[in-house]
Amino acid sequence: MEEDFEFADKVPPSFERMGNVIKDADAKGFNPGLIVLLLVVGLLLVFLVGNYALYVYAQKTLPPRKKKPVSKKKMKKERLKQGVSAPGE
Repeated sequence: MEEDFEFADKVPPSFERMGNVIKDADAKGFNPGLIVLLLVVGLLLVFLVGNYALYVYAQKTLPPRKKKPVSKKKMKKERLKQGVSAPGE
């Protein structure tokens, strides 16, 4: 049996078209997916740094929060838990 094929010297058309794509891959520039990824990461980074800067600024400038007043009933319960008798009993 002789191994001569009729199409041995021809390249299939699908691979013929792909040859130019591989050669021109470096000439096209940045990948669009990379640009989108960098843009999203950049915006996320700006958002996080901005929030941190606002948090630090607020900690320095805003007065401390006022605590809610404790009711007499709760104060009495706390004293009984600690073993101190409430006044008037």
